[in-house]
Amino acid sequence: MTTGSSARIAWFDELGAQAERNRAAPDLVVSPPRGVRAIGGRGHVTVDWERVDGAAGYLVHRADGPDGPWRALDHRAGDLLAVPDPGYVDTTGEIGRDAWYAVASLAAIDGPVGSLSEASAAAPLGSGAGDASIALTVDAGSTIGDTARPWRPIIGSEHLALLLRGEGPGGRNVGDELAEAFRIVRAELGARSVRAHAILHDSLGVYREVDGRPVYDFERVDAALERLLGTGMTPVVELSFMPRDLASDPDVTVFDYRGIISPPRDAGRWSALVVALVEHLRERFGADEVRAWPFEVWNEPNLKVFWSGDEAAYFDLYDVTARAVKSVDAEIAVGGPATAAVGWVDDLLAHSAETGVPVDFISTHTYGLSPLDLRPITTRAGRPDLPLYWTEWGVSPTHGSPINDSVWGAPLVCRGMRSAAGRLDSLAYWVASDHFVELGEPERLFHGGFGLLTVGNLRKPRFWAIRVLELLGDRELAMTLAGDGAGGLVEAWATRDDDGRIAIAAWNGTLDQAKADGDPLLDRTVQLEIRGLARARWTIRHRRIDASHSNLAAHWSGGDWPDDARWRRLHELDRLEELEPEQTVEVGPDGRLIHGFDLPMPSVSLIEVMPGA
Repeated sequence: MTTGSSARIAWFDELGAQAERNRAAPDLVVSPPRGVRAIGGRGHVTVDWERVDGAAGYLVHRADGPDGPWRALDHRAGDLLAVPDPGYVDTTGEIGRDAWYAVASLAAIDGPVGSLSEASAAAPLGSGAGDASIALTVDAGSTIGDTARPWRPIIGSEHLALLLRGEGPGGRNVGDELAEAFRIVRAELGARSVRAHAILHDSLGVYREVDGRPVYDFERVDAALERLLGTGMTPVVELSFMPRDLASDPDVTVFDYRGIISPPRDAGRWSALVVALVEHLRERFGADEVRAWPFEVWNEPNLKVFWSGDEAAYFDLYDVTARAVKSVDAEIAVGGPATAAVGWVDDLLAHSAETGVPVDFISTHTYGLSPLDLRPITTRAGRPDLPLYWTEWGVSPTHGSPINDSVWGAPLVCRGMRSAAGRLDSLAYWVASDHFVELGEPERLFHGGFGLLTVGNLRKPRFWAIRVLELLGDRELAMTLAGDGAGGLVEAWATRDDDGRIAIAAWNGTLDQAKADGDPLLDRTVQLEIRGLARARWTIRHRRIDASHSNLAAHWSGGDWPDDARWRRLHELDRLEELEPEQTVEVGPDGRLIHGFDLPMPSVSLIEVMPGA
């Protein structure tokens, strides 16, 4: 069967947002998945399949009958349609009505969609069907490896010039709060570096021309980086936007802060600027320090709003920039293409192979779904060990989306991080703080901002989701999930520490943003069984993110900004909340512990089982 459609990036095609691509699409397809099964459950259908060698992702299709017409499923996440893993949950169907599902494989993100698999039919079930229960079984004695933590290496931020700002939204000090946000994500999420967005923007004043001659000024860059380093974080240096005096068209800009998006009018002067910047950073911060900072070339050049040139012009910029950095210090890592929705990755690798221009890492972005698997692409290019940095990722690319403040995003964050664990080097959440000014200053506390932390540094449910994962143990444990929605709707991650503590994260979520406020049909009960426990006495602690736990928006009655008393009250409530009191249990000779709990959609649970006296 054929797909009937080659589109998989919804808003790119709908809005005509893509910058012109000059290279032919990779003419490469892989076989469709085998073993496709559509499984009806209460309120949903789970589509499962066998993984395909060489596939970077999969596109799930639905039709009213076995012969089509087929349409790729779109939950309106606002970015990619493709997913990296089996276990796709469709919650958009009509209860009790069969739909047909088939899956296509993607070999390359910018290439053709492969043929469809054999089809399978199922219907979402109503409230009277099944028991909506999940069996989660953990083997405490079976360690399968170290716990991967892809959220740690990089976290996103609005441009670092904000570190030098004073009073801003709600009367808060922007620079002080952004610095404190970095300290919080360092201490509580384990984050180690910040994407230093827009370091060449004119707000930092790095370049001007006087009497036709270049003048460099890195004083404000130094001040911003010194403040960042003082928080315990290091930068990923994103080389954008274009300084006004160097731009081929200084009037072509993006956002309220008017980032200039045109290519340089003089490639030699751009190269000289990059050389001067890198030389200065080495002198100011030390060569060994700067060698640990990846340098990323531009931001989302495959979108017209971020790059007024075409793909060829971006590769010209990349070549000049990478060679300029390497001319100063060959040990500094340079990479890209820093694209939206996984664009141009194949093209940059092919371009590098043809020209010899260095590519030390691949960086790209996506939202609303788990990141795709780029390993088949880098392997085909002969670069299987190339680091993979997703330098932007989040639950939504939409400014002001209510889901940015809601519980709905928490399980999606857990799913994305769990999917990414062990197959990429960084999944950088975009962004740390709601001090974010692309479309102007935030006008109220809960405004749908991208930040994990609000203005005022209150923790949102998405922050708590990563905190739950950070609280997992250092060793991953073998586990199984079974039941209605297991492995798709409901997922889990089981771990332990050397001191015997067992930590299990379990979450219940859907990609369907129409169900952001929940759906009783998707609520589940979980029966947790831990086997292989040697001690007799254990303490169980259970913390939760849901509509009434670890969700400060539930305590906010409206208005734009809190007064002093309400700020104090919100900070008092700002914690990862207990679902139930701690309890001590005795484990019998069989070494089994049983613990049952409800898991509504959306929600995340952290269950810690600690050795007792």
